[in-house]
Amino acid sequence: MDSTLLVLAVAVVVVSVLVFAVIHFFPQTPMVDKQRYQSRWLDIESSVVYDNRDSVHMAILSADKLLDQALKDTGSKGATMGERMKDRQGAWSNANAVWAAHKLRNQIAHEDNVQISQDTARRALASFKQAMKDVGAM
Repeated sequence: MDSTLLVLAVAVVVVSVLVFAVIHFFPQTPMVDKQRYQSRWLDIESSVVYDNRDSVHMAILSADKLLDQALKDTGSKGATMGERMKDRQGAWSNANAVWAAHKLRNQIAHEDNVQISQDTARRALASFKQAMKDVGAM
């Protein structure tokens, strides 16, 4: 009977260590509703009018906000979007473009009379879209 209890105790310890290792070394990525993000992205794309300054600004602000929500939903850590973006820095297929798009958003949010060319707006939105794909939200 003593050897049976010993074997059982060892088995429990081994299983516990394995479970801990799997949880610790292979954290689960939260499931993201890709259809919801795709739908919200299409709303942004369909609403932008490139020769309307306010429309372009709103689209960029909305795209940045959507990416920030995707970062949160996919488990990125940080108190600010910048911190969450740094947490995922290895995920970006073009980190410079994502950061440039986010900086453009900050200009729009914090400065008066920001003028953005259609080309710059298109590149920023394309960068946000690619970033959404990079984090697995689309």
